[in-house]
Formats: sequence, C-alpha cells, structure tokens
Amino acid sequence: MAEFTLPKNSRIKAGKHHPAKAGAKDIRTFRVYRWSPDDGENPRIDTYDVDMATCGPMVLDALIKIKNEIDPTLTFRRSCREGICGSCAMNIDGTNTLACTKAISDCGSGDVKINPLPHMSVVKDLVPDLTHFYAQLASVKPWLRSDTPPPPDRERLQSKEDRAKLDGLYECILCACCTTSCPSYWWNSERYLGPAVLLQAYRWIVDSRDEDTGTRLDELEDPFKLYRCHTIMNCARTCPKGLNPAKAIGEIKKLIVERAS
Repeated sequence: MAEFTLPKNSRIKAGKHHPAKAGAKDIRTFRVYRWSPDDGENPRIDTYDVDMATCGPMVLDALIKIKNEIDPTLTFRRSCREGICGSCAMNIDGTNTLACTKAISDCGSGDVKINPLPHMSVVKDLVPDLTHFYAQLASVKPWLRSDTPPPPDRERLQSKEDRAKLDGLYECILCACCTTSCPSYWWNSERYLGPAVLLQAYRWIVDSRDEDTGTRLDELEDPFKLYRCHTIMNCARTCPKGLNPAKAIGEIKKLIVERAS
C-alpha cells in the first residue's frame, strides 16, 4: 500500500485537467490525490473543474459529482452524509475533517486541495487503511465490563451527574481525524494509542456502570500507550464533532497519579 507521506524519491504528477461545461460561470477547481495499487504508477494529483450551479454545497457533493459525471475511477468512502458515520474523513485544504460537513464556500477562493488522512497507508485514492487504528481501539476493550449481573427487569441506571460525565466522550464517531493530525502518533503509531482510542478508553473509565477501572488504568500505564501525548492540541483543533481528546488523556493521567498517591 502507498502512504500519504511520500518517500523522497517519489513524485506527484499532475493529472489531466477536466473542464466544466462551456458557458458555466461559477467554477471551482478541485485538486484530488490519486493512487491505485493496480497500475504501478506513482501517486499524482488530478485536477477537476466543477460547475457549482449544478453541485451541492459540501465537498462530498463535489466528489460525488466528479465520480458520477467526470471520472468514475475516483475512489473514496462515504455513507451517512450527516457527519455521523465518519466514513468520509479526509484532509481538505490542509485540515482533517469530514467531506460531508465541510462547505465548499469555507475552502477559500483558490483551488480546493483534497488528500487522504495524513501518515496513513492508502488503500486507493482517498481511502485510508484503518486496520491498525481499529486494532488499537479493540485493545482498550471499549465496552462495559462488569461482574455484577444486570437487573432482571430494567437497564443499568446512572444518576444524572454520572451520565453528564460522558458528555464530550460518547459523541466520538471514530473518524480518525484527530489521531492522524497528531505528530506524536505519526512517529509512534506502533505503540502510542493516539487521541481517538484514548478518548474511547476514558469514556469507559469514567462510566459509573463499569467495574474494571483498575484494570483499564493498569493497561494504559505505559510510557508509549499513554505518555506520548505532549498536549500539542491538534486533536481538539481538528475534531469535526468539537471534542477534546487531549483533555480526556489528561484526565487519565490524573487518575493514574491519584491512584499512585
């Protein structure tokens, strides 16, 4: 697989320019990263002109229009188109975000540059390989762990105060925008769990219904799994849901220190 961070001996070639229909006035140019594992070619940037008069307002609308009307070989992921599934996460004008919630009008007046999530292997074009990311997520066992059997006639209850502790955590859609924006993760991805996975870990640590907090903290108390976070804050800046993974990581560190003292 290719990786979006290109080796020094690689070259990105400019692809064929695709003009919009003659007479169209509101034209936006999209510069899209392209790479296929099947043709043996280096990655390249293809340029597409899109008539905004016949296109929806979001970057994903433009990508769908390009695929449907200009270049059917363009490959990207998408599903809900509502900012819920996280499928269409990519780097747009230098920022990791969701194509379905990024307005074309917010991309400035120049060409719209679209690349896959940075420092991830690429399956094809704008599709990142998230195999390792999901394996790291599974390693923190992001589900309720309890030896106490649930009540036979109702669900496990929480107080309003305990439920409020989950706000800013449960909303994560695992799009990996934060993780792939983190320099610490770029250089230590084999061992550092990254912002998204640690946010998920804290979501279950702080859940009052979970009874395995000690084991969860034991599993995270590691120089690389947790402590590679240096509070750079890229994760909070880029999260399309407005969450703050760095704060959650800090809370995990505080719990470990409090437990030791």
